[in-house]
Amino acid sequence: MKAFLKEVAEDLVERLGDDLQYAAIVFNNKRPVAYLQHHLAAVIQKPFWSPAFYTIQEFFALSSPLKTADAFTQFFTLYKKYNELALQYGDQPIEPAKFYPVARIILSDFAQIDNDLVDAGKLFEQLEDFAEVDYQFDYLSEEQQVFLKGFWSSYSEGKHKKQQEQFIKMWQRMPELYLGFHEALREKGLTTMGHVYRQLAEGKSDDFVRSFEQGKLIFVGFNALSRAEAKVFSRWQEAGKALFYFDTDTYYLNDPIQEAGLFLRRNLQQTGLVNALGGPRDLIRLPAKVVDVYKTQGQVAQAKILNTALQRDYPLLGETDAGKIALILADESLLLPVLQTIPTHFEVGEVHKAIDVNVTMGYPLVASSIFGLADLWLSVQAQLIQGAKDTVYYREVEAFLSHPLTGITEQMRAKIQQKLLLEQLAEVPLVRLQSQKGLLALFFTRINSAAEATLSLQAVFKRILEQQLADKSLKQTEADLFVATIKELNRLHDALEEHLPQLTQIREVSFVLSLMQKAIQGISVPLTGEPLQGIQVMGLLESRSLDFERIYILGVNEGLLPQTSVSPSFIPDSIRRAYGLPVLENQDAISAYMFYRLMQRSEKVSLVYNAQADDTNTGEPTRFLRQLEYESGYTFNYLEHKQSIRTEKRLHVEVKKDEKVMTVLNKYLNGELGLSASALTSYINCPLQFFYKYIARIEEPKEISENLEANYIGSILHFVMETFYQDLMEEGGPVTQERIAQKRKDVPALAVRGFAQVMYENQHHQVVHNGMQKVVLAIVEEYAALILDYDEQQAPFEVLAMEKKDQIEFKFSLKGQEKKIILHGIIDRIDRRNGITRIVDYKTGSDNLRFSSLEEVFDTNGNKQNKALVQTLFYTYVFERANGLTGVEPNLYSTRNMRKEGTFFMEGKEKTKLNGERLESIKAEFLDLLRAKLAELFDENIPFRPTENEAGFVFSPYLTLCGM
Repeated sequence: MKAFLKEVAEDLVERLGDDLQYAAIVFNNKRPVAYLQHHLAAVIQKPFWSPAFYTIQEFFALSSPLKTADAFTQFFTLYKKYNELALQYGDQPIEPAKFYPVARIILSDFAQIDNDLVDAGKLFEQLEDFAEVDYQFDYLSEEQQVFLKGFWSSYSEGKHKKQQEQFIKMWQRMPELYLGFHEALREKGLTTMGHVYRQLAEGKSDDFVRSFEQGKLIFVGFNALSRAEAKVFSRWQEAGKALFYFDTDTYYLNDPIQEAGLFLRRNLQQTGLVNALGGPRDLIRLPAKVVDVYKTQGQVAQAKILNTALQRDYPLLGETDAGKIALILADESLLLPVLQTIPTHFEVGEVHKAIDVNVTMGYPLVASSIFGLADLWLSVQAQLIQGAKDTVYYREVEAFLSHPLTGITEQMRAKIQQKLLLEQLAEVPLVRLQSQKGLLALFFTRINSAAEATLSLQAVFKRILEQQLADKSLKQTEADLFVATIKELNRLHDALEEHLPQLTQIREVSFVLSLMQKAIQGISVPLTGEPLQGIQVMGLLESRSLDFERIYILGVNEGLLPQTSVSPSFIPDSIRRAYGLPVLENQDAISAYMFYRLMQRSEKVSLVYNAQADDTNTGEPTRFLRQLEYESGYTFNYLEHKQSIRTEKRLHVEVKKDEKVMTVLNKYLNGELGLSASALTSYINCPLQFFYKYIARIEEPKEISENLEANYIGSILHFVMETFYQDLMEEGGPVTQERIAQKRKDVPALAVRGFAQVMYENQHHQVVHNGMQKVVLAIVEEYAALILDYDEQQAPFEVLAMEKKDQIEFKFSLKGQEKKIILHGIIDRIDRRNGITRIVDYKTGSDNLRFSSLEEVFDTNGNKQNKALVQTLFYTYVFERANGLTGVEPNLYSTRNMRKEGTFFMEGKEKTKLNGERLESIKAEFLDLLRAKLAELFDENIPFRPTENEAGFVFSPYLTLCGM
């Protein structure tokens, strides 16, 4: 079927002949220009002088001698005028940061008022008496007057709510703000595009069209027209200056309830514009089409269908044929998943041929590493400004060091990270970073004023750009993004310098940083490609006036097509309806037209939607699909794209005790290595994890602890308690309740020393603690208080040793042969109370005092292991043997449990305390189980296997190594 633009080309050549070169051809966007030029060349078939091509905004801008103000200039001009009015009415001026979101809405409203030729004074007039509507607003229809009365009735009760009063106050100022804003721009030789439209519609700037007197003004593919456009188009048509080419279809044009034809019916029937192509034709229904509807589970999954489909369809492309396949993204966030999914080649026999792709939408800066670096810089500066400090979090430093654009060498990165790690610098002083010079110093230099902000970020980008040019590593897309970003920051800098040079306060600098982020978020650059060849990727708006044989429309979900959200506005819906300003139905009609128009000349259509419902998606296809099903007579193939979901099977991992492994194990048997309580519990809990930690010596990489892990709290508490009782021991005499109470005042200072010792291996290191570190110190002090409260109740007692180290030889049988191993341990505290020697083990974790049976505790594949019990019995046995004692009593000071459950282990449901004869029986059973476990550990025929208890891997660093 013949493409719309080819029909336009043939008609233009027939109508204008050689005068075509004098014509101005105007589109909604630039995308159709290449296609129309292609079709003109095909029709004329010889060299010719090209007509001038414009977008509608470019063409209308020719009518004004004033330059269109950019967004920043408009904002600052509006801000200045708003504050002038505020002072005039006796109000305080507003800060720019607070005004910015308000300004964006006001500017949008002003643009719509101008585009639709609404009298701002009339629109913003507050009605005190509804009788005024009858004579002051007699130009409105009866229905429009009802809308107007309905809105103001809610404000006529005499008592206004605070929000209503604020609304009315702002509403009253709007006419003055509107006039003052445009006057201020005019004084600078500037204007807005909306005002250009209004001036042209009012006939004040028509002279520019004389440049095209020998030709015609050609308007192609328009649908929704503002009042200004409709008025100008109508005037030029009456003067014989203009031709209009509307792409229409009887399917929606002749059906008054079909929203897709809403604006075309207005253009042709009410405004009286004439379609140069004649009356509408029945294209959508003829011939009947087959539509594939793909249902996918997940947003990104929509792109997955393309690989197979395009492998099938792409070979149908001809080398000179324009517009065969298009991927239309109703949801533009799918661009990156689509680009990652499109196949790079297709196969013809044994030959691989490349697939060409052209992207119209442009590559967004937010999807690039450049934006990531800019966002990091903005985050660093916000930290420095808001925190009023000269340090930056180490995570920001690490992010900078590992960023691909910074060019930091691997050696330099490792050197800096190692220094940060050794000093545990959770917050890195700026002076340390600036001493490195180069990009690192430039990036981490604090800005002192708003004026510096844009220049500083530009300097960072320029340094990277120069560096990549020197290294010849710069890619074209990145170069385009760098240039576009630097230009945008330049525009912002110029606007700030002109309008708000006094911005120096901290809160205003923060505003400028947020303004910079907003400014660069919208940047995108076109990707290279050939618009007339290969697969065309575009948004729904870019598809206007274009036709393709095979179309894939992705994101055809209700809520996306059509969009259910509207731009924020201070003009309520009732007032908008009264004055004919755009409302939600207009948006629906525009979306409907773009969707149905794609059906007119396509041969094959595929629609893809996300059926997975969430907070942002209903999971339902667009209602346009349902309308097509009911009206079109098409054949629909419903296909569900399912991605197989399966859980990854747990890999069977085991390590055999080969010669290398046995070499390490034999070091335990010949006394070179000793077995600790922690190593024993590690083997009991999971033999394979024991292998990785104690045989292979695979360690977790050290990290800077910003918030401090639980084990650090335990280490600090151990330091506090050791030092506390070591001091009492050195003073001599029994530990009494009074002595404990008197010394408790030292605990806060001991906690500070303990923190320095644990974090920096120097208890006298001076630290300025941050908020989280102060919380940790408070927790340590609270835990110490729990222990001391208990000890006061147990006093008097005698402390015999703190952190006592002991080791013994332990014999066991391995395949009928006697073996021996060294067991060693460090006992937190040894004391004597009422003639009983006790060992005390401090725990800050969730250690359990209760157990069912010792056999279950030693069961590797069970879930009843009790690490604290095994370690405490281990320490008890080692201490008794090393010091020739018996009857030593184990105590566990678990800070989470000791207040309620005391310090004794309890066995079984009856909670029998583990002391006296039962304790001695348990000790003997423990030794039997220990010997059996050691025989298993050193048996070369039993490999290291992972535990079957998956709870044992919850916090394991060896999770993946164990096949989990």
